[in-house]
Amino acid sequence: MLKNYLKIAWRNIVKSKGHTFINVAGLSIGMAVAMLIGLWMWDELSFNKYHQTYNRVGEIMTTQTSNGETQTFPTTVVPLSEELRNKYAGDFKLTALTWGGTHIMAVGDKKISQNGMWAEPALPAILSLKMIKGNYANFNEPSSFILAQSVATALFGNADPINKVVRIDNKTDMKVAGVYQDLPHNTSFYATKFMLPWSNKANWWNTQTAAWGNHGCNLFVLMNDRADFDKVSAKIRNITKPHFKMNDEVMMVHPMAKWHLYSEFVNGVSVSGGIRFVWLFGLIGMFVLLLACINFMNLSTAKSEKRAKEVGIRKAIGSVRSQLIKQFLSESLLVVFLALGLTFILVILVLPYFNQIANKEVSVPWGNTFFWIGILSFAIFTGLLSGSYPAFYLSGFNPVKVLKGTFKVGRLASVPRKVLVVLQFTVSIVLIIGTIVVLRQINYAKNRPVGYSRAGLITIEMNTPEIYGHYDALRTDLIQTGAVSNMAESNSTTTQIWSNNGGFDWEGKAPGYDPTFGTIGVTYDFGNTVGWKVLEGRDFSRNYATDTSAIILNQSAVKLSGIKNPVGKMMRWGGKNFVIAGVVKDMVMESPYNKTIATIFLMNPYWVGYITVRIKPNVPVHDALGKIETVFKKYNPGSPFDFKFNDDEYAHKFADEQRIGNLASVFAGLAIFISCLGLFGLASFVAEQRVKEIGVRKVLGASVVNLWRLLSTEFVVLVAISLLIAVPVAYYFMNGWLQQYQYKETITWWIFAFAGIGAISITLLTVSFQAIKAALANPVKSLRSE
Repeated sequence: MLKNYLKIAWRNIVKSKGHTFINVAGLSIGMAVAMLIGLWMWDELSFNKYHQTYNRVGEIMTTQTSNGETQTFPTTVVPLSEELRNKYAGDFKLTALTWGGTHIMAVGDKKISQNGMWAEPALPAILSLKMIKGNYANFNEPSSFILAQSVATALFGNADPINKVVRIDNKTDMKVAGVYQDLPHNTSFYATKFMLPWSNKANWWNTQTAAWGNHGCNLFVLMNDRADFDKVSAKIRNITKPHFKMNDEVMMVHPMAKWHLYSEFVNGVSVSGGIRFVWLFGLIGMFVLLLACINFMNLSTAKSEKRAKEVGIRKAIGSVRSQLIKQFLSESLLVVFLALGLTFILVILVLPYFNQIANKEVSVPWGNTFFWIGILSFAIFTGLLSGSYPAFYLSGFNPVKVLKGTFKVGRLASVPRKVLVVLQFTVSIVLIIGTIVVLRQINYAKNRPVGYSRAGLITIEMNTPEIYGHYDALRTDLIQTGAVSNMAESNSTTTQIWSNNGGFDWEGKAPGYDPTFGTIGVTYDFGNTVGWKVLEGRDFSRNYATDTSAIILNQSAVKLSGIKNPVGKMMRWGGKNFVIAGVVKDMVMESPYNKTIATIFLMNPYWVGYITVRIKPNVPVHDALGKIETVFKKYNPGSPFDFKFNDDEYAHKFADEQRIGNLASVFAGLAIFISCLGLFGLASFVAEQRVKEIGVRKVLGASVVNLWRLLSTEFVVLVAISLLIAVPVAYYFMNGWLQQYQYKETITWWIFAFAGIGAISITLLTVSFQAIKAALANPVKSLRSE
């Protein structure tokens, strides 16, 4: 029986080649999108599960409230690690402080720059690193370190790296104690390519054992087997208060299971993050697949009249309805499995580009049994879903009426098809509107005034001792190349604020009020180099010897402090008095979607770690970089010339939203394509169904334009109804999405107008081909009797 079903199904598929092509193309695209999104979702949901200790690892988070605003961040204080080990041993099995950065690694003449971190001895065990060579038992020795396999290969080739010496930052010789397996892309420590011992004297942070107010390190913990994250967080909530008098600081343990998908905090509580994108793309994948299934349903029911006699004859010779349902479902499943074969081809071809857009390294798990079970179940479900309505609809025809020739589908028979078309275009229009809103929000933040000029700025990290102590000579040589207009040093780049501090005092400050300011040490030429805007007072200047005790506030810092007419006023910090020399316009140095951080700039040439260089606008960048590299090699021969364009670093702040926008654009385009594919098939069917009517109208004098309007109006009305439904739905969801940003774009009327005009235009283009083709046909052929 099954063989007979499949044989008949294949004959029907081959007989209707155009119908089959539309169904297979639509289903394969829908399933390919669903499969890609499924792989992406699995990668997101399995983030960090590489670590065997996944369910017991946490990170200490600090929550501070200042001036009514609450912020939660991962940096904490050095002495907290020992405090947790000593006083809460029943809850914490292991603790490890870390401090990351880029370092130069050298073996002989071979030098590479890699991301690594200083870490306490317990970190490899906390992360359950898989050691390939050696072990991390010696990691607590100040002169030993461990590195990833890829770095070991880059430095030593195929030679055994154990006990080999590597020079770090051209100042510290360290011995390789072990090589660990490179961490996969979907882990938080993917970029960490080596770990240096916390106790090494080159790590300045290990000296801060009593600095309860200096938040600059990360602290990771391994909980005991029965420890509860929420209960332990409640225990350590006020652990820093006996040591640090900031009465608005609380601590908590953030589980590794929430690091990636629940990284956003509101009032110190983890509420959201990447999880909203997981659900968003899950819904998009489901809807795109649904659109493809709707095409199948619509075209199958539209062709029902042609198969009415087949159903009538089958019923007359004894076929029961269940057999007919099985027959039509077998046809549906055969089409789906044909589409599935094409789906795999599409996924293989598209996956590299998808990974590039999504910043992923996902692959099809061909050898995974659960993957195949899921795919086959998915295909069967899709086939049953797609074929269910046609199967039950066609099998319900009355054989007597069919065979007498009195069977009519009736006016209401087209209602389900119209409803499905409305649903298709509602989903498509919502995706179009959503994509426009996302892209506008990205562009809105990108075009936000940043308070300085990014063009032509590059940043070089000062990661070797040779580069220090040559500020004036280095700056002079760079300017003399003719390619550089200025240079300065600072302890933060223009796209980050690495240091936040409280403890500032000033006249008129309210008792108990201790706000946190971003603190950035700079050299004299910082303002001229980055091009900030001085609003009050003046910039730092060599003409004022007292500027070593001067500070500059940004607008947000003035507002946060409440100081009136701040220029010339005094602020006290760290036992030293500072005079406010000027006020500068807010510079966007952190998230462009949030408020600017209140920041104080200190004229401190010793508290620096980055060099910012401005290239002259009329000099080709390639030529300028060559000249700059030559100067840096003179003063810093032990380090490769590694630099970053400030424009690129700023663009990274939009990476997540940009990826979402790009993917949404692709999916919205595919949704429209699938919908139009189905519309094309329906228009073809309607034109075929009304061929005699069109012939009569042509004989009576109807023009091509009149006939085109006759056949197109019905579909335009359906799309217009879709638009009326889609607009409020899209507004509700996208307005809610925008609320997560403090600096956000508004939703304007033209977005909906553009989506509506676009949808109707696409509909007309799709339908017009079939409508005009039918209108131009010779009426003699359609009206002659058989």
